[in-house]
Amino acid sequence: MDERTARLRRVRAACDRILSGVRELTIGERLAALAGPGHDEPDVYGTGGPVGALEDRVAGLLGTPAAVFFPTGTMAQQVALRCWAERSGNPVVAMHPLAHPEVHEGHAYAVLSGLRAVWPTRERRQPTAEEVRTHEEPFGTLMLELPLREAGYLLPTWDELSAVVAAGRERGARVHFDGARIWETTAHLGRELPEIAALADSVYVSFYKTLGGISGAALAGPADLVAQARAWRHRYGGQLFQQWPAALAALAGLDAVLPRIPGYVRHARTVAEALAGVPGARVHPEPPHTHQFQWWLPHPAENLHDAALALADAEGTWLCAGWTEAAPGYAMAEVTVAEPALSWTAADVDSAAKAFLTYLAGRR
Repeated sequence: MDERTARLRRVRAACDRILSGVRELTIGERLAALAGPGHDEPDVYGTGGPVGALEDRVAGLLGTPAAVFFPTGTMAQQVALRCWAERSGNPVVAMHPLAHPEVHEGHAYAVLSGLRAVWPTRERRQPTAEEVRTHEEPFGTLMLELPLREAGYLLPTWDELSAVVAAGRERGARVHFDGARIWETTAHLGRELPEIAALADSVYVSFYKTLGGISGAALAGPADLVAQARAWRHRYGGQLFQQWPAALAALAGLDAVLPRIPGYVRHARTVAEALAGVPGARVHPEPPHTHQFQWWLPHPAENLHDAALALADAEGTWLCAGWTEAAPGYAMAEVTVAEPALSWTAADVDSAAKAFLTYLAGRR
């Protein structure tokens, strides 16, 4: 970890009020939380114990016949795409150029599995049914990231999603959802998790991105696919002797966080509306589709970073971080509305934003 990141984590941990994200638990706090009653027998090489309980829980939540735990989402995603390529006989995967395998996985689908990607669209939005239906190349798998994080945590409507999936099936493709953040899609799509998952042949979910787990992911789908995925998990080095700490943390997140996510999504609209009122600001999408969105300001990213740290140091208020240069003249940060933000009113957000601008003015 570089010193810049380490400082951000220290400063946020010391803040009394947090708008974006959550306070990171210490190792001691993690261990104390994991020591609760309920699971005394550990898993062994990916079977039984908390890992088995977690797999059953995920399959039940998504309404799929089975699910398999993976130590990382990258591994789960690569195994899913590889399995569908073998079954379809076509190594081509239709995905968005901003999808996680393209941006954050080192193109592992190509390097490790010999798969190839095609892009139904290059626009910073979800693909349309027409784009999928008329793409010039055949493809064996259609992968949809829900929500599309790099484009602003964007979701289609339910009708749009249903149409895109249908278009993929018309092309003879299997459909895989990158559902790392599928937990927070129900409000925008207006459907519960089983109905959303039922559109796809397989769904990958993450346990740390929203649920606050330590690590880990799951791949859910038909029992025969899950059995095949277990074999590939072993080949990819993912069959660890014991993974009960990650599984226990994931189960805790499903118990404590999952039921509260709809409230986060609702409150994100209040927060986004207040942040959009900052002079020159843009919020994308407006209103947010999930509990996460982009906040754009017409200032250099480095100045915004310094102002956020100054506000946190001086007043114990954590606004947001991760500023990057975006469109010409603008920098962008992602805002995540979670449990700490629920106590913030629109007036609180407005007051903190004004204080932030005061510190920003001192750094021009």
